[in-house]
Amino acid sequence: EVQLQASGGGLVQAGGSLRLSCAASGFTFESYVIGWYHQAPGKEREGISCISSSDGSTYYSDSVKGRFTISVDNAKNTVYLQMNKLKPEDTDVYYCAARRVLTSAYCSSIGAHMSFGDWGQGTLVTVSS
Repeated sequence: EVQLQASGGGLVQAGGSLRLSCAASGFTFESYVIGWYHQAPGKEREGISCISSSDGSTYYSDSVKGRFTISVDNAKNTVYLQMNKLKPEDTDVYYCAARRVLTSAYCSSIGAHMSFGDWGQGTLVTVSS
C-alpha cells in the first residue's frame, strides 16, 4: 500500500523559507515519481513540482521556478521541497503525490500535465506579509 506523509508546513514571514518533506513507504521508490501540489480553499490543486526518484529529473511550474527546489533522498525514501523567498500568495495546503512510471522522463516531459493516483495528507503553509 502506497503511503505518503507530508510534513514541514508552518507559519513564516514573507521572504522566509520552509522545507517540506514527503516520506514514502509501501512501494518501490525508484519506480515512481513524486509530485508536489498546492491547493487554496475553493480552488483546484495545482501541480508545482515533480521529481523522478531514479534519475532526479525535475519539473517546476512558472510560479515557483527559481524559488523552490525539489530533491530526493533515496536512502530515506523521502522527497523534499525547499521553499525560499516565500510570498503571501504561496499560502496554501501542500500535498505530495506518487505515480508509478515507465520512464524517468515523466516529470520533465509531462510537466504541467502531470497526474497522480496516490496522495498523502496535506501540510499547511502560511506566509504572513
